Amino acid sequence: MSPERGALEASWHARLGDYLQRPEMQALAAYLRAELATGKRIYPPGPEIFAAFRHAPFEAVRVVILGQDPYHGPGQAHGLCFSVRPGVRTPPSLENIFKEIQRDLGIPRPDHGCLTPWADRGVLLLNSVLTVEEGHAAAHQGKGWEGFTDAAIEALNREREGLVFLLWGAYAQRKGQLIDKSRHCVLSSVHPSPLSAHRGFIGCGHFSAANHYLASRGQPSLDWSLPARSELPPIQS
Repeated sequence: MSPERGALEASWHARLGDYLQRPEMQALAAYLRAELATGKRIYPPGPEIFAAFRHAPFEAVRVVILGQDPYHGPGQAHGLCFSVRPGVRTPPSLENIFKEIQRDLGIPRPDHGCLTPWADRGVLLLNSVLTVEEGHAAAHQGKGWEGFTDAAIEALNREREGLVFLLWGAYAQRKGQLIDKSRHCVLSSVHPSPLSAHRGFIGCGHFSAANHYLASRGQPSLDWSLPARSELPPIQS
């Protein structure tokens, strides 16, 4: 497991591949290899570290949702922020996201927590930190991932126009300083965690607001519904 440039989807590789060769990223790769050598479990599995980029190529991105770091329980993380594999219990923050979508758009809660269909429609589901140690939330913060994901946001800000950024919670909002609000739509709220969701996330209307913004620019609305679990394609590593 290591952040190698060849693992990136081609359009992202063109913009971020060189970043992976920086000393801090080489140090991160060495750190991950050393952690694995001691028997520690790291999530998501190596082939899924860059899944957010694979599902949402650079020119296909329409909406960006920023998370913090991956889920740290067995079988949960698969490279998309807030998302879990089909069949895994939906985490509380994602339950609140579904509650707000139902309140905002009338879309009923799905029978799973896999957000891959959103990613395939152009929602970049990007964690600020792309790996985590099992059972230890935020274990890999400050190891180098933050600069890499900053570079991804900076590339979108610089080369694209008319994107929607959903920044939930103070951690995600810190990346907002990288975004030119005159060229993109930035929607901020408290985090959907049960500790804060009822202080402003529930009722924020971000999903309809995102679609209104896209429509104002002559773009189609984003479909925030999810198919039934039985209709999901297999997750590709």
